[in-house]
Amino acid sequence: MATKQFQAESKRLLEMMINSIYSQKEIFLRELISNASDAIDKMYYKALTDDSLTFNKDDYYIKVSAEKDNRTLTIEDTGIGMTEEELESNLGTIAKSGSLAFKNENEIKDGHDIIGQFGVGFYSSFMVADVVTVYTKSADSGQAYKWESNGADGYTIEPAEKSSTGTEVIITLRENTEDENYDDFLEEHRLKSIIKKYSDFIRYPIKMDVTIQKPKEENEKEFEDVQEEQTINSMVPIWRKNKNELTTEDYEAFYNEKHYGFDKPLKHIHLSVDGAVRYQAILYIPETTPFDYYTKEYEKGLELYSNGVLIMEKCADLLPDYFSFVKGIVDSEDLSLNISREMLQHDRQLKLIAKNIKNKIKSQLQTLLKEEREKYEKFYQSFGRQLKFGVHMDFGSHKDDLKDLLLFYSSKEKKLITLSEYVSRMPEDQKYIYYATGDSYDRIEKLPQTERLLDKGYEILYFTEDIDEFAIKTLMSYDDKPFKSVASSDLGIESEEEQEKEETEEKENKELFDEIKNLLSDKIKDVRASKRLKTHPVCLAADGEVSIEMEKILQQMPDNQNIKADKILEININHDVYQSLKKAYDNDKEKLKLYTNLLYNQALLIEGLPVEDPVAFTNDMCKVMA
Repeated sequence: MATKQFQAESKRLLEMMINSIYSQKEIFLRELISNASDAIDKMYYKALTDDSLTFNKDDYYIKVSAEKDNRTLTIEDTGIGMTEEELESNLGTIAKSGSLAFKNENEIKDGHDIIGQFGVGFYSSFMVADVVTVYTKSADSGQAYKWESNGADGYTIEPAEKSSTGTEVIITLRENTEDENYDDFLEEHRLKSIIKKYSDFIRYPIKMDVTIQKPKEENEKEFEDVQEEQTINSMVPIWRKNKNELTTEDYEAFYNEKHYGFDKPLKHIHLSVDGAVRYQAILYIPETTPFDYYTKEYEKGLELYSNGVLIMEKCADLLPDYFSFVKGIVDSEDLSLNISREMLQHDRQLKLIAKNIKNKIKSQLQTLLKEEREKYEKFYQSFGRQLKFGVHMDFGSHKDDLKDLLLFYSSKEKKLITLSEYVSRMPEDQKYIYYATGDSYDRIEKLPQTERLLDKGYEILYFTEDIDEFAIKTLMSYDDKPFKSVASSDLGIESEEEQEKEETEEKENKELFDEIKNLLSDKIKDVRASKRLKTHPVCLAADGEVSIEMEKILQQMPDNQNIKADKILEININHDVYQSLKKAYDNDKEKLKLYTNLLYNQALLIEGLPVEDPVAFTNDMCKVMA
């Protein structure tokens, strides 16, 4: 019997596949089971058009058997089988897909869709096999055939004996090496776990003889190992069930079964889309943050299935980064898969699914915010930071998607509010959305810079996270109302009369302020009479795009570029301290220097900035006390 050679390109492709294409060898079993499922699907379609055939679903199954003594693994199906010509065509040319051709010829669109790319998936078995033997008998032929190959050298086909229609693929495993334990694929628990992982939702039973313990007949207190045939897969995925059949408990059970988290999900989204691209999905919004969520180690992504067969455990392309907390699965029959099934072509269908999923998540979060505020605030405590990162990243290209999902603490409400709620109650004369930054709400509450604004009855948003101000700078405005920090050099709250008065005061105090500026040299950009202070003597304001809070954050970063805010020292000219400054300026320049250093260091402390020379500062305090 002559050995037939693979076509040259097929031989090269086979060598590549054996050595490199698949990163996990275990997926060979997924491929062979998918092919077996296809073969039963073909039998089903044949029965639809051939009156001499009846399709009784209970007669169709896939059986996985391991024989440790022979080191063989058998995957058997009761499907349509192959003729000699089909063996030659489907297994002689690697890139030929019998399933795909069958699907096209029969114009199959709905129902039992064919999963496989038979010629491609079948050859993944050579990642673990020395020899692959196929026994098959077609429903269209009384003659069975045996196909055998030891890899790239070629294959043989000869007539064989087989009593029933269907196919058996027998894998003789490679010898173990230092790096690979091929015997692992003969172990019952390992085979069960691979089947459950990749093929749990194949629509036909996948059977195995499983070892169980049963009491002995002669003595019920003693047990013996007995082989019992069991169905390993669950067959019907939850996402293909009607939503009306499912309860919240069913969705929560699936969440736990998939180990998406130790919490209960706050919300689930069950999608069944039949449009330009068909897919089904179950998505979960978790309640608590995974321990590694805000680290580089965290991997986002949804499980991706093609017709119930797991393709990728974490498909990152299905989720934008700002929704990376979402867990779940997507199952589509319309995705174009490349040769390995592990890597998706970045095709139009995938992008359409991703866009739709993004919109559904956004819509669900908006509904949660509107209808279940308490639940949304729980979610926001865990993942609000990620939404704010989303506003800031990619030069603000996602800000319109996210701005209405943001919450900030309100000086007026003493709780989290939306930007829309803030704007809806702004007085007519208020030009800006005001915010203040600090380590905590209590610290911000005591900031001198907030005095005048609060006195005028304006609401202030409190920012306590390092990303807050960066996100707001990216957002720039909301509902045509620009954002303004309470520490910015111009708050925009003065009337014309007040502005004229301040200009006069500036001129009157110019010499004193110039002297203070000179004493502080390069530490500050300017000294001004404060427009915002009421009871406090001094504060720092910032001029330009970089705020004092942003400076603090940037200074802490590993790639510290020494970016600094342009600081303005503001002095309350209505405070007693100002009178002391004037007296010192007129009578005692040393005392003026002492007071200036004290005021500057006080302003630093109020802002949470480090005092440059703590010893000098304490010495100055002692001089005043003495």
